Amino acid sequence: MENGITKFLKKDYRRFQKQRLGFLCHQATLDTSLVHIRDRISNPKMKLKVACLIGPQHGVRGEKQDNMVESDDFIDPKLGVPVYSLYGKTRQPTSKLLSEIDTFVVDLVDIGTRVYTFIYTMANCMRAAKANGKKVVILDRPNLIGGLQVEGNALEEGYTSFVGQFPIVMRHGMTIGEIATLFNEHYGIGCELEVIKLKGWQRPKYFDHYEDQWANPSPNIPNLNSCITFPGMVLFEGTNVSEGRGTTKPFEWIGAPYIEADPLAQKMNSMKLPGVYFRPIYFQPTFHKGKDEVCGGVQIHITDRAKFNAFQSGVRLLATIREMFPEKFAWKKPPYEYEFEKMPIDLIVGTPRLREALDTGAGYAAFEKSCAPDVAKFKKLRKDYLLY
Repeated sequence: MENGITKFLKKDYRRFQKQRLGFLCHQATLDTSLVHIRDRISNPKMKLKVACLIGPQHGVRGEKQDNMVESDDFIDPKLGVPVYSLYGKTRQPTSKLLSEIDTFVVDLVDIGTRVYTFIYTMANCMRAAKANGKKVVILDRPNLIGGLQVEGNALEEGYTSFVGQFPIVMRHGMTIGEIATLFNEHYGIGCELEVIKLKGWQRPKYFDHYEDQWANPSPNIPNLNSCITFPGMVLFEGTNVSEGRGTTKPFEWIGAPYIEADPLAQKMNSMKLPGVYFRPIYFQPTFHKGKDEVCGGVQIHITDRAKFNAFQSGVRLLATIREMFPEKFAWKKPPYEYEFEKMPIDLIVGTPRLREALDTGAGYAAFEKSCAPDVAKFKKLRKDYLLY
């Protein structure tokens, strides 16, 4: 399997030697030898005009641990060019940045979930490119959690944010090049876009099918399991329940100081959800929710990837904790990802319907049932934009 970056470094770079290039990348932007794109494009033999590097959330170097922690601009000590943060003073490319480049080159390792800001930083660059006559080139990479499974509801009008700009489902099953094409053509961004495609990628395959070494896409995605569970366990970012930040198992360990682990695990396992086992655990986060407190909860053990539905499991676990511990459970209050009015859980889910159903006692059943037509509609939509 050959990534877009490999094809770019082999031969495609020659087509861009006369252009001023801005590279949107992060710490996981590596080639198969684990060398960062920054170190490859600095080779004088390539004769590239590298104007700047551009960083998404967590920074070009991936050092910013938590959400809502901004990065500053700085000068790269090796290349001697500016590094512009699009998760700092602005989330939009500035006029200064745009004046310095002709083409955005995008190489980001994404985890295939609607609630992940990298694809929206890319979309913002695409909009700026359209408005200013620039080009966007995507160095495509595989979807880490495969290209077949699709999960969750579609984001509703009125609930767009920096964790959801378009009405797509929670787990979309597309590569970053495919979803860029969807944004550009179906949702009307309309920039000059080129995708340097993958070679040899198979949609059913997860990241560990290939021989590439793992590098964290962001600080709290330490392994492939955390990617697979993320489309459901990210819901807990909108609550006072820990999603495992501050531990070695973010998005795999879910809990809170008020939760009794054994009854929760028993209740969850009694549902017999396919492809997953909920093991009772206790953990003590070193930062974030529950810092220095012992939290009871569950570890999400994936027993069958093909059958596991992370979003369904997240909804069921959220509803069960809400039901079992009603006096201590709480929804997180704003702000969340630069939105200061709407409830964080509504932005994450893309609708208030789940929160309202659980708060009124109506339960998750109707909401869960409504996801099926959203998945079917999205699968039909995405067919025209699949590149593999």
